[in-house]
Amino acid sequence: MAIRKIVKIGDDCLRQECRKQEKFDLRLKILLKDMADTMYKAEGVGLAAPQVGVLRRVVVIDVGDQGDGLLELINPVITMREGEQCGREGCLSLPGRQAVVTRPRKVTVQYQKRDGVHCEKTVEGLFARAVCHELDHLDGKLFIDRISRLKRIMFENKLKKGTRQSQVK
Repeated sequence: MAIRKIVKIGDDCLRQECRKQEKFDLRLKILLKDMADTMYKAEGVGLAAPQVGVLRRVVVIDVGDQGDGLLELINPVITMREGEQCGREGCLSLPGRQAVVTRPRKVTVQYQKRDGVHCEKTVEGLFARAVCHELDHLDGKLFIDRISRLKRIMFENKLKKGTRQSQVK
């Protein structure tokens, strides 16, 4: 079990667009295993490669009872969005911080498995929220980019001040 350091807000790699994963080799398998181990240790439901300092289009997600176990998404692309849901989100790169974010209720995502095989999956609810959240990371976006400008300013001021209050309503 290899636990990687989760980068925190302020680290440049969280704001960069990731490159396509070209090689489906042992390095990728190690990255996937390390990311899953890191996500589980941190008690998260998803983790994107840039959150461990790797600028590749690689994501792991496990939403527990609401999903099918660990899902590894390589080079994922959302091809369909349907409906709307609002809910509180947090992020392993912004520990202790949360905000209400609007996301699609249902999404279809095309991706590759660890062996390069192309797949497609349609997910709803928390699973759809997690897919959208993690894929945002691959484009250098954070959940705070999805809230209103005023709420984002309040959120960022709290981050700067380091206050104990960690939720924006």
